[in-house]
Amino acid sequence: MARQTASDPGFGVYVHWPFCLSKCPYCDFNSHVRSQAVDERRFVAAMAAELAHRASLTKGRTVRSVFFGGGTPSLMQAKSVAGVLEAIAKHWPVAPDVEVTLEANPSSVEAARFREYRAAGVNRVSIGVQSFNDTDLKALGRLHNAAEASNAIDVAAQVFDRYSFDLIYGRPNQTVKAWEAELKTALTRVRDHISLYQLTIEPDTMFERLHNAGKLAVPDSDLGRAFWDATQELTAMASLPAYEVSNHARRGAESRHNLIYWRYGEYAGVGPGAHGRIITPKGRRAHATERHPEMWLTVVEADGHALVEDELLSTEEQGDEFLLMGLRLSEGIEPARFEAVAGRRLDPGRIASLLADGMVEMTAAGRLRVSPEGFPVLDAVVADLAA
Repeated sequence: MARQTASDPGFGVYVHWPFCLSKCPYCDFNSHVRSQAVDERRFVAAMAAELAHRASLTKGRTVRSVFFGGGTPSLMQAKSVAGVLEAIAKHWPVAPDVEVTLEANPSSVEAARFREYRAAGVNRVSIGVQSFNDTDLKALGRLHNAAEASNAIDVAAQVFDRYSFDLIYGRPNQTVKAWEAELKTALTRVRDHISLYQLTIEPDTMFERLHNAGKLAVPDSDLGRAFWDATQELTAMASLPAYEVSNHARRGAESRHNLIYWRYGEYAGVGPGAHGRIITPKGRRAHATERHPEMWLTVVEADGHALVEDELLSTEEQGDEFLLMGLRLSEGIEPARFEAVAGRRLDPGRIASLLADGMVEMTAAGRLRVSPEGFPVLDAVVADLAA
């Protein structure tokens, strides 16, 4: 059985399916709406070509996780998912306990596909519930209602041993008391994992335009902290502590794929707008593909891949990425591994200052982690350590 640890994060494959039925006003992901049916056969063939290209750069790896993200991967036919998984298995050894996650929207049509996805090789789903309040779902631009969300969770629980779902809090006009009531109900539906994201205004989104026009209010820092504190308290009481800033799980049920990112492992990314990080004889490289779906398809069919970024990262850049990702985890980082990645030690003076302010902690095992007090200002803590 493949073993994933903080010092050996492993290798994963990310597959980006960029299509959605509609664009949510808060979303800044690479997602696209099409009025015509997508030619899945062509896209899967192109993904297989990109997988072959990435495999040529990552020989000797064993795939420990596969993640279908989007967009809305649950719009894919099960045979398309199976085709991608077959291509992955063709090019790399696959761990016997590989985690294969597919993101899904909770519409009844997509939930009915869960059994087909399981047969195709998916063994974990992540459901974009976002809210159990119909009014708020409409404001968030979601096409499902609370009843459909509940049904999708029920189906997932029947079909998969592992599933998760997402909620967004700090929504416009939401009170902490209302969020506490919603979260308490949601926690009764959790098996072992839940993702809880505080709403942020992302650039180039409809919510940003509304916010800039004074038509959308979000919690100020004090109210945002109250939402955060309530979330941590209730999840801890439910034995679902945060293992990452926005992700909560029972011990052993963490998302293995996301741990590869946060522990600064390697991953190949295929599909429009996908990113990757791989280690070559010359060092760690950052990959990104063409974002526009049809352009990506055309380029892959012509060249075998659609990389638009293939950058050798400097040790300084690697050190910054390592801190940015690793300090999101409650387990923190190994200072010695940072030194190996970045080619320098963390500044003892900065660590001492943050320790004195209660923003970070040193564990008995010698790991550096952000404290519960420091997590709400994580970006500032990371910036201080990286300077």
